[in-house]
Amino acid sequence: MENTPGPRAGRKEWTALGVLMLPLLLVSMDVSVLYFAIPYISQDLEPSATQQLWILDVYGFVLAGLLIVMGALGDRIGRRTLVLAGAAVFGAASVAAAYAHSAEVLIGVRALLGIGGAALMPSTLALIRNLFHDAKQRGQAVTVWTGVMTTGISLGPVVSGLLLEHFWWGSVFIVNLPAMVLLLVLVPVLVPETATTARGRFDLLGAVLSLGALLAVIYGIKEWARHGYEPLPALCVAAGLVLGLVFVRRQKRVAHPLIDLGLLGRRAFGGPVLANLLAMFATVGMAVFFTQYLQSVLGLSPLTAALWSLVPAAGVAVMAPTGAALAQRTDRAYVMGGGFLVAACGFLWLSQLRTDSPLWFALAGGSVYAGGLVASMTLANELALGAAPPERAGSAAAVLESGQELGGALGMAILGSVGAAVYSRDMADALPAGTAHADVVRETLGGAAAVAAELPAAAAETVLSAARDAFTHGLGIAAVGAAVAMAGAGVFSAVFLRGTSGRTPATPPPTDRSRPTASAR
Repeated sequence: MENTPGPRAGRKEWTALGVLMLPLLLVSMDVSVLYFAIPYISQDLEPSATQQLWILDVYGFVLAGLLIVMGALGDRIGRRTLVLAGAAVFGAASVAAAYAHSAEVLIGVRALLGIGGAALMPSTLALIRNLFHDAKQRGQAVTVWTGVMTTGISLGPVVSGLLLEHFWWGSVFIVNLPAMVLLLVLVPVLVPETATTARGRFDLLGAVLSLGALLAVIYGIKEWARHGYEPLPALCVAAGLVLGLVFVRRQKRVAHPLIDLGLLGRRAFGGPVLANLLAMFATVGMAVFFTQYLQSVLGLSPLTAALWSLVPAAGVAVMAPTGAALAQRTDRAYVMGGGFLVAACGFLWLSQLRTDSPLWFALAGGSVYAGGLVASMTLANELALGAAPPERAGSAAAVLESGQELGGALGMAILGSVGAAVYSRDMADALPAGTAHADVVRETLGGAAAVAAELPAAAAETVLSAARDAFTHGLGIAAVGAAVAMAGAGVFSAVFLRGTSGRTPATPPPTDRSRPTASAR
């Protein structure tokens, strides 16, 4: 059925949405806030290449793995309660990360940040579906949600660069603390508690299976991409797939599943989940290369590089409203497909970057891919939420966000590992025999810069020149991978999602409709 007009949201609903955007902004910022801090962390904590990747991506891994679990938990204990618990954990973990004294400790605390972030996020989309029953207002709210999420990813490097101009790298975590305190104060006042009437047994075994499947698969893929085929990574991937299959089979049998497989099987919902997964795969996977290119290859200061990295937002400002307008006149599946193909062109543009490319060339490519991606993701989110009945908003929001976080984690793992592998291979061929600390130089660009700082001028220039060339080559290969993913998302959207616009499937009378609890009355 076509979405019919529902009761319009008022000031209270929009205020509640604004409050809930704060955790979304911070959680999405934390995906990218380390991009400019990595060189400083590398010099201070001296992580290996594998540890550096884990510092960056373990947050996304844990976040993605627990979103489904936290969505189901929030439906039972109340979404506001879960937001408050997540804010407390996120704030405490931020302080611990700021003062981490080793790479291992930082990895562990970043995982704890992922737990806090997973507790914070599911309420945001669930709130939109529960509070905004009017289709037009819901579309506006989804546009705000998508804009805040992508802005957070873009704002992370800016905040990081600004702080690193004046403070140590731990300040990129400390900045979370005031916002979390503010959240703990405002949420009880402005956001009503919601919970479902379904109080069945929580599927703890299913939660363990989903997290185990995700971590095993991503770890195996990351190690496989970096080192080639080895028995342990292959075994991890196989074990993760088996755990995933067991999880799906269990969700079909248990009385109170963590995930609504029937909803996921609908084209109007499952299709946008997959499309957004591919979008975040490309976005997050390339973001770490783009920001390091500006800072470590072009030689911009952290703040200058961070501010220039906001220029691609101009592409978003043009493409997002254009996509929304076109979707009013034609099937949104075609508009989504076109946006993804535009993004593919932007990534192919970036594959032509060289160490001596002008700054405008990199920024133009970034503007093209960012504009295409956000236009498509906004339409995909709106389509998925329109397909989800309000009584299943918690599960739907968790699945949609989980797909996006999983895509980002996979992008960082796969594209990051591909780029690292290209870098290591090129450096092994380029370094002259007898280069000091050759093993460190061959692992990361940050390691090469640290070693070069201790070498005579001529030797330092040789090492840095080779490292920048190798890094840029890795960036180009990763950009081609992102372009292929976007081309696939474009074709998939145009073919598979045709005719789904505006459909809201008929559902039986709900048994778990969200309702205010006594504490919110």
